[in-house]
Amino acid sequence: MPVVPTEVVVHPLVLLSVVDHYNRASIGPRQRVVGCLLGEIDKNGRVDVTNSYAVPFDEEERNPKIWFLDHDYHETMFAMFQKVNIKEKIVGWYSTGPKIRTSDIDVHEVFRRYNDHPVLVVIDVKPQKIGIPTKSYISAEEVTEDGKETRRAFQYIPSSIEALEVEEVGVEHLLRDVKDASVSTLATDIKEKCVSLHSLETHISEMEEYLSKVVDGTLPINHTILNMLQDIFNYLPNLTLDHVQKAFSVKTNDMSLVIYLSSMIRSVIALHNLINNKIHNKELETSHLTAQKDREQEKHDIEELIKEKTDSSSSSSSSSSSSDKK
Repeated sequence: MPVVPTEVVVHPLVLLSVVDHYNRASIGPRQRVVGCLLGEIDKNGRVDVTNSYAVPFDEEERNPKIWFLDHDYHETMFAMFQKVNIKEKIVGWYSTGPKIRTSDIDVHEVFRRYNDHPVLVVIDVKPQKIGIPTKSYISAEEVTEDGKETRRAFQYIPSSIEALEVEEVGVEHLLRDVKDASVSTLATDIKEKCVSLHSLETHISEMEEYLSKVVDGTLPINHTILNMLQDIFNYLPNLTLDHVQKAFSVKTNDMSLVIYLSSMIRSVIALHNLINNKIHNKELETSHLTAQKDREQEKHDIEELIKEKTDSSSSSSSSSSSSDKK
């Protein structure tokens, strides 16, 4: 009997392939790309999506019932992937949604030819909120409101993102290469800290909302979730202990000392630069005055020389005129 999926685990390689497919397609904001998901499913219903490939897909925006999926390309690509890794089976398909559309249930029926219970993973390639950018669904039969017929509809199942050790190393190297060199390390660290704190606040709000609904009786008690929450609270440090408070005080004082010394050194360097600047300006001013005096003295000497030459020429001319009279 085929195993019904209960959980979907998406690997980083799949996310990178989907984003690359979306960027290469150069489509409009309302359009999407579709592809096939490959992986394995265990006996407990855990689906590991380890690989994927793009499939040519087109649909009419005005009429969602009109769509096209290239079956020949899909089957050819799957046969090629089977030659590389025969363990990877078709476990479902992906869409960049970012939400479920009317034609998705019909596309889902196409993939049921290859798998009795395929999964649909909607991947948001441009997420606006912090969290996992994937949502997983399976199709199940449900009775219509009048109770006369049944139809297939999507049912949500939890999804997560996990990676093997080899994949983690590859993703770290990839992220290291795509970092913007123009952004300073300090700005990057601050941005990452802000994102982490915002994510922590979001998760704490979700926990508070869940516990409030359990207390009000809106949701039933789930001991598995409560045990996980208790484990999280157990990891929190006991700040009432003396040695913990002392450790925090010592750490805070050490950081404050470093900040204080850094500020003093920065002030001393700024003062040193200011003094050097004043000395340099004084030297420039002195050299400027000296050069101006030298120019004035040179001008004065030239004027004296011209005056002397003028006097000597006038005296010689007067003596020559007197001798002519005699």
